[in-house]
Amino acid sequence: MTHYALIMLAAGIGIPVLAALNAALGRVIGSPTTAGAVLFLIAFLASGALMLAFSGPQALGRLAEAPRHLFLAGLLVAFYVLTITHIAPHFGVGNAVFFVLLGQLLSAAAIDHFGLFGAQVSPLSLSRAAGIALMAAGVAVTQLA
Repeated sequence: MTHYALIMLAAGIGIPVLAALNAALGRVIGSPTTAGAVLFLIAFLASGALMLAFSGPQALGRLAEAPRHLFLAGLLVAFYVLTITHIAPHFGVGNAVFFVLLGQLLSAAAIDHFGLFGAQVSPLSLSRAAGIALMAAGVAVTQLA
């Protein structure tokens, strides 16, 4: 379990770095939308290489079996990348990521509580809700200080 936590910590570190780098690219080339498209092209090539190395193209054949609503994840990642690329230069990376984190805390609690999308059910207890509120307050303090 510790390695999962470390990998997710690295992913979390990457989110504000991604936001700052892509926002800077958008400023340099004069188009945040093009910067988002370039990011997705690089991500597509990287994930395509990993797919070929680890699962092979046979997984692509099973895509037709997947419920269509699961593909909305692609729209959500596009929404995240494009909005943070547009907004971070005007709002600040810290502020943008603060609201992203707040949204993540709220939606993760709902997904876990109701077991949405096949997630493991983890009911929202009073202590868990207090912990989420404390985390949200802690992130808010970092932006107000």
